Amino acid sequence: MATVTFDKATRIYPGSTKPAVDALEIDIEDGEFLVLVGPSGCGKSTSLRMLAGLEDVNDGAIRIGERDVTHLPPKDRDIAMVFQNYALYPHMTVADNMGFALKIAGVNKAEIRQKVEEAAKILDLTDYLDRKPKALSGGQRQRVAMGRAIVREPQVFLMDEPLSNLDAKLRVSTRTQIASLQRRLGITTVYVTHDQVEALTMGDRVAVLKDGLLQQVDTPRNMYDRPANLFVAGFIGSPAMNLVEVPIADGGVKFGNSVVPVDRDALAAATDKTVTVGVRPEHFDVAGAESDQGLAVTVNVVEELGSDAFVYGTAKVGDETKDLVVRVGGRNVPEKGSTLHVVPRPGESHVFATSSGARLSD
Repeated sequence: MATVTFDKATRIYPGSTKPAVDALEIDIEDGEFLVLVGPSGCGKSTSLRMLAGLEDVNDGAIRIGERDVTHLPPKDRDIAMVFQNYALYPHMTVADNMGFALKIAGVNKAEIRQKVEEAAKILDLTDYLDRKPKALSGGQRQRVAMGRAIVREPQVFLMDEPLSNLDAKLRVSTRTQIASLQRRLGITTVYVTHDQVEALTMGDRVAVLKDGLLQQVDTPRNMYDRPANLFVAGFIGSPAMNLVEVPIADGGVKFGNSVVPVDRDALAAATDKTVTVGVRPEHFDVAGAESDQGLAVTVNVVEELGSDAFVYGTAKVGDETKDLVVRVGGRNVPEKGSTLHVVPRPGESHVFATSSGARLSD
């Protein structure tokens, strides 16, 4: 097994002046499951392809363990990659697909068969070894692609959106299988997805990228509780965090008809007359119907989920109309068109600089 290091790794595509990946610095521990996440075009797949040797590194270095692999061809990096489209050979059986890399490497037939059968047992594919890929479901093909990676016993697994071709229910069960399989095998894994729910549920740590720049790398819990900036705050979490620009008031911030106490040090560090306050949907207290405290939210849509519900509404903040999401109990759902008064729960709000987007609160 091995560590992986991106040491200011940069990729600039020919004909472009702006880096697709700009001085990426991440240290990935031996056996760690790291997820690269971000919107389309943020550089996450390029980062993975640089590690795989499929993209040139224009500046900086990439190391696997103690080896500098920056300019090594893919075959010499001891990595195995699982692609979005599985890339199985249609004319070969499942067993032949899984053992093909070992056959090319000159491993004898008996050893190949043994490794393929071991991997098939782990992945529940034993009954399908003699079938062709066209006779398998999407989830089974995905497991065959995983099996092909496992039999090689690489130092690092690389996975590029391997679940995006599966339907929603299968995606949930398969991501659980991949995460538990990785923990059992203990192989260092770098996983790319655009789905932040996938990132939070699978990764030991998550790295968020935007426009080729690393925004934050942290555990899922820390990233949810302490986003480093406005972009991460708005990207991580489903539904997204509510972000509202509010004026600084004596003792806190002015939130509708209430002054909400926030971290004094955060307000002292603010250089603007306003700050942007972030509140998760579950961190609002709903005031009584007669109350005029906090912010008046007009209910537009209610998503009922059984145990709880999400209220999607609009509120007047200064001269602007803002969309807000509030989580409420599933047994106490407001009517569409009604008005809720909401106040951020003390100690549960996040404060960001309005101009720079940097986090100000502890």
